[in-house]
Amino acid sequence: MATDDMWIWDGGRVCLDFANTLRNRWKTTPEETLRGPDDLMGWLREALLLTPKTADPPTAAVLMSARRLRESIDRTVLAVADGRLPTSGDVTLLNRSAAAAPRPALQLVITHERLEPAGTTTLATNPALALALIAQDAVDLLVSAEIRRVRVCGADRCALRFLDRSPARNRRWCSMSRCGNRTKVRLHQARTRQSGGMTES
Repeated sequence: MATDDMWIWDGGRVCLDFANTLRNRWKTTPEETLRGPDDLMGWLREALLLTPKTADPPTAAVLMSARRLRESIDRTVLAVADGRLPTSGDVTLLNRSAAAAPRPALQLVITHERLEPAGTTTLATNPALALALIAQDAVDLLVSAEIRRVRVCGADRCALRFLDRSPARNRRWCSMSRCGNRTKVRLHQARTRQSGGMTES
């Protein structure tokens, strides 16, 4: 079973954080963190998608649906961010998943002196409905201008997905503290070794 510190919350959207539950996508065999129903339940709780009274863990069938939804979100988001159309199968799956829960009334918020739609505060009463909220977030992202800000971490051994909200739109790492600093240290060490080797010769 995955532990709470296993989850990474650098995606900037719940649907991207959910896509990031499959780690090391650059590997031939990525690392699955949603290994069992309890893992999915733990992630949904940490993502604040479930009501406090939700007690029943997801079934094995719901876990499989969650993994299918996650991969559909990942493929669709990356395709649209790259200016390509997603497959009709992925669109159908996202629409069907999003429709499984009633959408809350649209709310407004003022952010940085701009009027914007507020994020949903609806909590699901069971894991299946929580997946619908994730699908709704993905649909919202796909039809928003923010889809052009979806990035894949530039570290060689990461590949986490995230939303680049930096003013210059040039964020390269899922997290500066995790991948950014490590990469900079590695590059600095490589340059130091190279310059040392050149001095010796």
